[in-house]
Amino acid sequence: MIKALLLALTLATPALATQQDEVISADLLEGWQMQNGHHMAAIELQLAPKWKTYWRSPGDAGIPPIFDWSGSQNVKSVRVLWPSPTVFHTNGMQTIGYHDAVILPVEVVAKDASKPVSLRAKVDLGVCKDICMPAVVDVAGELSNPGAPDARIRAALKALPVSAKAAGLGKIACRVSPIADGLRLTADMVLAQQGAEETVVFEAKNPAIWVSEAETARKGGTLTASADFVASNGAPFALDRSGVTVTVLRQGGSVEILGCPAP
Repeated sequence: MIKALLLALTLATPALATQQDEVISADLLEGWQMQNGHHMAAIELQLAPKWKTYWRSPGDAGIPPIFDWSGSQNVKSVRVLWPSPTVFHTNGMQTIGYHDAVILPVEVVAKDASKPVSLRAKVDLGVCKDICMPAVVDVAGELSNPGAPDARIRAALKALPVSAKAAGLGKIACRVSPIADGLRLTADMVLAQQGAEETVVFEAKNPAIWVSEAETARKGGTLTASADFVASNGAPFALDRSGVTVTVLRQGGSVEILGCPAP
């Protein structure tokens, strides 16, 4: 996060000549009511050509989006669903996100499913091309039932990561070793090669734990990845293995593995 803020501060000055409206616009796709009573909607982000924004785990040089749903009415919870992102390499730094456009499906649970939902989101995010700048977008709309199917949302849902089972994961075993300021987690995954380039991302359930960029290696049918986990306050912590998410990114798709059990 510190690296991301330093990068934003370093690159923000040239961006003053660029207005937010020139590079990003946002809209709420109202979607439809699902069989379980929840509502499937989406946030559509349109970016100027060659501009990008970031995934939920954007890398050390990226800024993750922050969603504020507090202006909504009749909303119990909102879950953002993330289509498979792209890995970018710029000036020796790795970031993860989306270029030109992205649709983020959102699953909305109403307090009272028989009544309409007024959904409002304020999203703080970073956008980059040759320069980077912070952006804030607002979207709002009424989610009425039953709503109507939307091909754009369905396409975004098809682009979600596949599960470990669907990808044919044979086994995952994770070893923990101490480091000076935290711990290192190493995952051995019995998984068929996902493409010419495989990028592994670890995420902790606790957002106060910083996770480094993973180092990866493959030997036959086993993919091995290691990353450092460090608490933001520098204090020792117990790692919730069941809350660790391991994502294997490849060109045009990804595999999401929930949990990182001991050997």
